[in-house]
Amino acid sequence: MISPTALYALLLLAAPLATIFAYSFLTDGYLTVDPIPTFSNYTEAWTNEVYRVVMLRSLGVSMSVTAATVILAFPIAYYVSFYVEPSRKSLWLFLITIPFWTSYLIRVFLWKVILGFNGVVNSGLMGLGVIDEPLTFILYNTNAIVITLAHAYAPFAILPIFVALEKIDRSFLEAGKDLGETGFVTFVRVTLPLAMPGVISAVMIVFIPVIGDYVTPHLVGGPEGKMVANLVQVLYLKLDNYPLGSALAVSSMILVGMVLVVAAMQLAIFGVVFKRVAPATPLLLAILTAFAAAQALLVVIVALWLTTGNAVITVGLGAVMHIGALLLLRKKGVMA
Repeated sequence: MISPTALYALLLLAAPLATIFAYSFLTDGYLTVDPIPTFSNYTEAWTNEVYRVVMLRSLGVSMSVTAATVILAFPIAYYVSFYVEPSRKSLWLFLITIPFWTSYLIRVFLWKVILGFNGVVNSGLMGLGVIDEPLTFILYNTNAIVITLAHAYAPFAILPIFVALEKIDRSFLEAGKDLGETGFVTFVRVTLPLAMPGVISAVMIVFIPVIGDYVTPHLVGGPEGKMVANLVQVLYLKLDNYPLGSALAVSSMILVGMVLVVAAMQLAIFGVVFKRVAPATPLLLAILTAFAAAQALLVVIVALWLTTGNAVITVGLGAVMHIGALLLLRKKGVMA
């Protein structure tokens, strides 16, 4: 028999997703949906230049927000875990969660005031004589979206990283020092790998909802900052095109899944390298550079897909990249 929890999840999660997936294969009619199966909605979603540009923008914004949030959250979580007295950690966590006390919509409006033409940032800089006229690149574009979402999702990144850092046995760090390792090498070889579960959780918690955010692009993004969720809203509520809106929503979910799978493969490959190579700083820097290059290549591959609409090119290049990396690591003796 199905447990109440499974039935609850089935009704509230699986059923809506299945409905959207089914709608994506139907035909749009005049003020109605015709039950005629078709793949034209996906063809339109992946070949129309407007939709491809918006999906690429959504992916870029989501990656930027995730990178900025995690990079800024890690030092905060590290400081609270390693340098704050145990009796004060609860106070710090309490302060970190204060933004949750206010509505998400209010926080977005506050950033709109801060980044506005006559907002706090421009008024302050003009008052100090740093600029002569208000800055126009901090509002109603993707920059404003990244700043607003990075602030909104910062607690979601800090908390899982903090939990992972708290679980690290401090004796491991002492052992690294006793063996003569520098603080940087100890951090890279011990602290960072042990904290990776929290980092990965933070990445997923931030990346997945950001790519489908609707409110922030609508309020601070302007015409140049529209994302996939805004297009889906237009197709559903204004154009009454449920099938195409559903196909676009499913396509964004597929895109998120592909990015997460490729990122997981990269982490697996370079995680093996971190475990097997000697702790030489130049080699570590080379590995970090290679990892950054792989991430950049991923962006190029996705951009090529969204530009050409050819999924075969994307899958082929991604497979070649990872197979080549595996063969190279095996040849160098890093992998068995």
